[in-house]
Amino acid sequence: MKQFDLLVSEQLKTMDQLLDLQTELERYKSLEYLRERERDEESLRELRVEIQKRQQELHLLHQTFEQQTRRVIESFQQEKSYT
Repeated sequence: MKQFDLLVSEQLKTMDQLLDLQTELERYKSLEYLRERERDEESLRELRVEIQKRQQELHLLHQTFEQQTRRVIESFQQEKSYT
């Protein structure tokens, strides 16, 4: 179960990163809404660039999490077959 535990631990760290990034993205989107209301085009452009970066990061982290999930499942099945 050692390998399985390590994989789960890795996945939990990724999940924390996902949650942090999602929170940050939500904060940026709130700021975007405020800038739209203020009609601050310069800040709005900058914010949208940051939002796009965060969305790309989030997408990559989701892919990593999915890969980790597959590895966790495979590890669990292997360990289970040995017992």
